[in-house]
Amino acid sequence: MKRPSLRRPRFRVADSAQQMVGGFLLAGPFVVTEEVWVLAIGMNWLQAVLTAVMVAAIGYATLYRADTGRDPEAEQEVVGIPVRFLSLMTVSFGSVIVLAVLFDAPDTFLIEQGVTGTALWVTTAKAVSVGAVFSVVGAATADSVF
Repeated sequence: MKRPSLRRPRFRVADSAQQMVGGFLLAGPFVVTEEVWVLAIGMNWLQAVLTAVMVAAIGYATLYRADTGRDPEAEQEVVGIPVRFLSLMTVSFGSVIVLAVLFDAPDTFLIEQGVTGTALWVTTAKAVSVGAVFSVVGAATADSVF
């Protein structure tokens, strides 16, 4: 039995703002950790894709399975996907990308180690997928709690 929800059913800009706070808060420490970038160098493309899928699964489960008062069918959608979930994925991956660029992490952890060209972009994408695992937890939690 679902409990009555006191939340507004419509996704608002304030919901994205809450996601951003949580996403940036948990992503920060992982963007500046050398071990994440070394791990990304060692990952293959399948591991990176599975990590990104795991981010989506964690986000969906946190938004719609852990919070029984939220119904994905009742939310606004874009091509059949709830806007709240799309926002969560944008924040989860986007916050890691923004922080990596602001902190110049690819240069610090990759270029100085001789990683350049296509390998630089691929490895950065892998590191972003790793960081997004933590960012999605913060973003979805902030969205659900507030």
